[in-house]
Amino acid sequence: MKKPITIPCMGYNIFADSLELLQSNTKTVINTINQYSYCMAEKDPAFKKALLASDIVLPDGVGITFAAKFLHGKKIKKIAGADLHLHLLKKLEKNNGSCFYLGSSEKTLSKIKEKMALEYPNIKVGSYSPPFKSQFTIEDNTNMINAINKFSPDVLFIGMTAPKQEKWSYEHKNKLNANKICAIGAVFDFYAGTVKRPNKFWQNLGLEWLGRFIKEPKRMWTRYVTNGVLYLNFLIKEKIKG
Repeated sequence: MKKPITIPCMGYNIFADSLELLQSNTKTVINTINQYSYCMAEKDPAFKKALLASDIVLPDGVGITFAAKFLHGKKIKKIAGADLHLHLLKKLEKNNGSCFYLGSSEKTLSKIKEKMALEYPNIKVGSYSPPFKSQFTIEDNTNMINAINKFSPDVLFIGMTAPKQEKWSYEHKNKLNANKICAIGAVFDFYAGTVKRPNKFWQNLGLEWLGRFIKEPKRMWTRYVTNGVLYLNFLIKEKIKG
């Protein structure tokens, strides 16, 4: 199969192709990056190491697609975690596959399973809700790994927010019996309906971030404004270097 096109941008090889080219029988770790996670990774070496070790890094934000254009004159399409989730579910449904959801609450996972049973009845679904804490113990990690491996999914979806989910998949990927390992964060809540994703109007304009900011300005201020200024500074430095 043709190797997917990637573009070197801001120190990462950014995926710039069709999700159809993700078809693979080898273990593939897929993460996403946006301006917020980029800024976090610059302050967190372990997070940056996990992102750089990804097999696929998806451009999940207009900050990244703008950087590709601004720095390299390359036009790439934003691919959100929700887009990856939908794409893989369609493939699994067609092939009678299986997926496992690691993260979030039992309530959210239950809603996901109910929705999956209606929309994707051919997919076998497993889940595990880890304890809500900043640091997992060895026992916590063992329980999560055992739950996943007992189910042995085609696709593992991890929803523990960045950078926790990316670090966890990097640390344990070699112990996991899963074909694709995807850190997709808020997608668990979006799909379950416990948190509403900004509608297609904002998404089509490339302003999904603005839709979220309008709904939660206090919580999103640091993510989009403070880090937006910091990210712009990184961009300008990269442009001068280049």
